[in-house]
Amino acid sequence: MIQKNALGRNGPKVGCLGYGAMVLEGYYGASDDGQAVETIRRALDAGLTMIDSADAYGNGHNERLVGRAIAGRRNDAFVATKFGIVFDDAETGTELPTGWGFSLRINGQPAYVRKALDGSLQRLGVDAIDLWYAHYPDPATPIEETVGAMAEAVRAGKVRYLGLSNVTAEQVRRAHAVHPITAVQYEYSLWRREAEAVLLPTLRELGIALVAWSPLGSGFLTGTVGRLDEHDFRQHNPRFAGDNLAANRERYAPFVDLAKALGITPAQLALAWLLHQGQDIFPIPGTRRPERVSENAEASAIPLNDSTLQRIHELARPGLARGATLL
Repeated sequence: MIQKNALGRNGPKVGCLGYGAMVLEGYYGASDDGQAVETIRRALDAGLTMIDSADAYGNGHNERLVGRAIAGRRNDAFVATKFGIVFDDAETGTELPTGWGFSLRINGQPAYVRKALDGSLQRLGVDAIDLWYAHYPDPATPIEETVGAMAEAVRAGKVRYLGLSNVTAEQVRRAHAVHPITAVQYEYSLWRREAEAVLLPTLRELGIALVAWSPLGSGFLTGTVGRLDEHDFRQHNPRFAGDNLAANRERYAPFVDLAKALGITPAQLALAWLLHQGQDIFPIPGTRRPERVSENAEASAIPLNDSTLQRIHELARPGLARGATLL
């Protein structure tokens, strides 16, 4: 069982590592529902209590998977999910370019917030969501209005804690003034370190946890990414496209070598580094394989001294990765 840390200033203690369930929707390759449920349950067994989903993952399928996995184990799971991405043509929304070759439609209007909540509760099979995020801010709706509607759900007992995802520091301040924000989810890893500049200091000032999505750089930091399958969504990511993937493998080769020298996997080293950045940072690695859950959990017990941390910083310094960053 891994260590538990307080989730921000006003949140409960949860596993220092969580589990990101997005990977179970075929974005990195085919996933079997039976194995997916087993993998989530393995995460709970290992103490990765925060299970992270979204209504957009699999257009609701992911939340149903999580609901199946936690059935009978509700007290073991800290259920986090997100709303705001709209697929239904009957719903309005604001187009948000992503750089991935497609746009997302985002709806943060109060009426939609309430509707999305009811759908997530039903699919998850729970009476209350532990941590509920706005997946992306709606460019057409003031974030104060979105968070105000989310706060109604807290007062109604349908949500315990509020979060934001993919936001700026300024948006966090505005939202936090409406209702306490417990966690902000943002991409953070040795592959992408922009959060360190402004966002993370702001979160620490306000007592808000950072939940690091894609802590293994969409799998790149495992050191095992080779040629991508034609259906792999990472083909739309400039860092994996064209000559960039080979260039990035070369640039991060010394980091992979360091992991080997330490007798651990590159993924474990990447997760251990994140955990050493502060107890207010909660990586949520995803995997389709139960045995990988155990490997990830072991990263929480890996000690890194100051010289090793400095060496990692040098080998995977900010801006090292070749290719543009995306939403």
